[in-house]
Order: sequence, then structure tokens, then C-alpha cells
Amino acid sequence: MPGLFRIPDYTCALLSASRMVNDIEAAVEARMMRQEVLARQDPPLVWGLIDESVLYRQIGSTGVMYKQLDRLREAVEMPHVMIRVVPHAAGFYLSLEGSFNSLSLETGELAFVEAPGGGRLIQGSTEVSEFRVRWDRIGASALPWDSSRDLIAQAIKRFS
Repeated sequence: MPGLFRIPDYTCALLSASRMVNDIEAAVEARMMRQEVLARQDPPLVWGLIDESVLYRQIGSTGVMYKQLDRLREAVEMPHVMIRVVPHAAGFYLSLEGSFNSLSLETGELAFVEAPGGGRLIQGSTEVSEFRVRWDRIGASALPWDSSRDLIAQAIKRFS
């Protein structure tokens, strides 16, 4: 579940289950503060590709999952957000090797490879280009936006 769209209860359940975070309340608060970028006057364009299993792997109670998926449904409807789901039927695809973020800024492009406890910021144009190709190849396996939206709506019903 992309961090920008996680609800506090889902984040708390996720961090609690990991048993790796001492101050869960502070960690949840820090993660929620990052979401403020979506409410700005001129929010960034956010494109996300998520694995279908995220829609069905229960984190927390069924109530938490219902609210989390409803939040994801709301995000899909935002004009500056594009979320697409890579279905199980795709089989192997490149993001199974690890998640990453790609950022396009006025000053150039960056990639951030996620890892437990942190990650790695990539600034070199050659390596960033490799992540752009990786993104495109993952996107080729993903459902279109409207089909992804419909799949999220179906998943919500599972937890209602």
C-alpha cells in the first residue's frame, strides 16, 4: 500500500505487526505528515503501480482494511493521482524484486529504492534512466486506470 495513501489505523497495524518500531505513535504521525503534500494548493502528480495482493492481504481488522481500501478508492478519484494495479495474472514483473519511487523535479530526475530502515537515493542519469525503463515495463503489466479503480471497488466489498 503506497505510504501516501495509508490511513493511520492501517499504518499502526502494519508497524505493530512488524515488531520493529519502538515508538509506533511517533512513526505513524511522521508518515501521516508526509501526506500533507497531497492537500497543497498545487499538489504533485502522483502515479502509483501497486500489486493486486495489497488489496487482499489483511492488515489489521476487516474494518481497518475496509477504511484503507476506501481511502485508496478516494485517492484513485483525485485528479492529480493515477493508481494502477498489477494483477496476479501478470505473473512475474520487475517490481517483485523491490519497490522504488521515481521523482521528476525541476532540477532533474531522481529514484529512491526502498529498503527496511531506509533506502538509497539515486541521482546518476544512467541509473535513473534504468529505473524509468523498469517503471515502463511494470506499467505494461498493469491494468488501465478504470479497470484498476473497479478492482479496488471489488476488493472493498470483500471487507464490508
